[in-house]
Amino acid sequence: MDKIPLTRAGFDKLDAELKQLKTEERPAIIRAIAEAREHGDLSENAEYHSAKEKQSFIEGRIKELEGVISLAEIIDPTKLSGSVKFGATVTVADEDTDEEKTYQIVGEYEADIEKGLLNMKSPIARALIGKDVGDSAEVRTPGGEKSYEIIEITYK
Repeated sequence: MDKIPLTRAGFDKLDAELKQLKTEERPAIIRAIAEAREHGDLSENAEYHSAKEKQSFIEGRIKELEGVISLAEIIDPTKLSGSVKFGATVTVADEDTDEEKTYQIVGEYEADIEKGLLNMKSPIARALIGKDVGDSAEVRTPGGEKSYEIIEITYK
């Protein structure tokens, strides 16, 4: 199986979520199921069915996180330099509007566009990877072609 690249922060976040699910969520849902069983007829017990559904979700998420963590390859961006690659923090300017945005290119399990964490498989990240400061990156978006000029590349 392929390794899953993650930054240290991304790995720590997933690991913390896994620990929380195992130590807090799982025991809480087991208690909720036991309590719902005490109410009698399970076929018409909405609390029981809801708790079982939540348990299924929690167990699925635990399995997913365990799989990701077991395949994680932690990459330290501070040891990297040069053109855009995984872990880079890139400031780009939209060539049409001159609006500047800053993104860090991360793995898919830690991506969060609202926080500027860009999935390395996204169209923008793929267009930026391999480019240097001053280069232009062409990105095909649902609204048409966009061009971004790379203003700054840092590894922090």
